[in-house]
Amino acid sequence: MAMAGLYKRVLPSPPAVDFASSDGKQLFIEAIQNGTMEGFYKLISYFQTQSEPAYCGLASLSMVLNALAIDPGRKWKGPWRWFDESMLDCCEPLEKVKEKGISFGKLVCLAHCAGAKVQAFRTNQSSLDDFRKFVVRCSTSDDCHIISSYHRATFKQTGTGHFSPIGGYHAGRDMALILDVARFKYPPHWVPLRLLWEAMESVDEATRQCRGFLLISRPHRDPGLLYTLVLTTCFRFYLVKLHLFWTADVCSRYSLWGSAGSCKHESWVKVAKYLMDDVPNLVKTDDVKDVHKVLSVVFSSLPSHFGEFIKWIAEVRRREDGGQNLSLEENGRLSLKEEVLKQVQETGLFKHVVAFLSSLTLCCRNAPTLSDENNLPDIAATVCCQGAELLSGAFGSSERYCCQETCIRRLRANGDKPITLVSGTVVNGSSEQGVDVL
Repeated sequence: MAMAGLYKRVLPSPPAVDFASSDGKQLFIEAIQNGTMEGFYKLISYFQTQSEPAYCGLASLSMVLNALAIDPGRKWKGPWRWFDESMLDCCEPLEKVKEKGISFGKLVCLAHCAGAKVQAFRTNQSSLDDFRKFVVRCSTSDDCHIISSYHRATFKQTGTGHFSPIGGYHAGRDMALILDVARFKYPPHWVPLRLLWEAMESVDEATRQCRGFLLISRPHRDPGLLYTLVLTTCFRFYLVKLHLFWTADVCSRYSLWGSAGSCKHESWVKVAKYLMDDVPNLVKTDDVKDVHKVLSVVFSSLPSHFGEFIKWIAEVRRREDGGQNLSLEENGRLSLKEEVLKQVQETGLFKHVVAFLSSLTLCCRNAPTLSDENNLPDIAATVCCQGAELLSGAFGSSERYCCQETCIRRLRANGDKPITLVSGTVVNGSSEQGVDVL
């Protein structure tokens, strides 16, 4: 028998006030006069309805990203670059989100991945007064927006956990305007800020953590350059592991992901799971008391598919493969490579990882200090050995290669900036092969 289905719900009022009601309109006018609706105009320009019952987090985020005019750096449909729920597939498979929704932490991950500047606050890490200050800040300007994670039952609404952006604030009555992305269910509505805080204080049964809110703004630099999660999670770990030269090509690859489907590669999904899910558990179970121990746990527990991931990211070629010339697209991103490499090397974590790796025996010699330019041939030999390990599928195993010969060359593509190409003859027992690493 066919079911009749549902057409909207009656908004419980009180405690909520329908945005289109007489009282709601009056609140809106007064808030405009008091200057606390500045963020509303951009948000309403890109207001969208979630396309799936469990896509409230994705719809809220894509709406805010578009309101902030953040370029996704990859095409949506046809020639158009545009954030849509279908574009937010970096940190959690869309099929899983469609089935179970998305957690607060994963939504933070997606916002970072999309290139936004994100500050995340759970209610047990903040206060009502702090929340009010942020709401006022984003309501009096259009350069930041807030997404609230709350439980509907507090407002006598049907449903459980939900995400929606906050569109404005009425200071006199201390009420916030929720631009509910489930517009097929409830219209935009005003709610008391204190009650909204109580709704955010509820615990998410799936994660057993408090809900909260995200403060999202534009980054200080082009967000397209910081598109992927690599820069925020595993980027620093494996870049240092691969040393100086692989770093440059990783940057080139990551800047191409926008048009290549971002993090859909199977090995990336597995490595992302290792870093986001497995590493925190490993750190909890081991007697971890300092940074050195954390790095030891991370590097000693690398998953078997880590090598495939690096091969996907880094350009490591057997010499007989040829093809040493760079494409115009690769050449055009040299400045980006240098910039990201510099940023990574300036982090405090980078220094810890360098010190850690320098204490280990890699290849056929000790790993040199990366900041010592006089050790360039040693670094080249180490990187070529690691490249050979990847090509043979023996990365991270006890099987070791020695680099008998290295050659460091500077190539120029179309007369532009030079690129360093490291070539080496690598030996493992009776076999030898040539390896090129950009």
